[in-house]
Amino acid sequence: MPKNKTHKGASKRFKVTGSGKVLRERAGKRHLMEHKSSRVTRRLSGNAEMAPADTKKIKKLLGL
Repeated sequence: MPKNKTHKGASKRFKVTGSGKVLRERAGKRHLMEHKSSRVTRRLSGNAEMAPADTKKIKKLLGL
């Protein structure tokens, strides 16, 4: 049986912590920043944890 391949798009977007949580970047911080308040951009910075409902699917794409 062949090995499972990692989904390269998913591997660039998600990171798995040591405890098994899946982290993602927040959307909306790539462009059109001029009209967004600094309060909003601070809220969008940093990583967010994936919802438990999506975690199983993401881990399968990552080959875990």
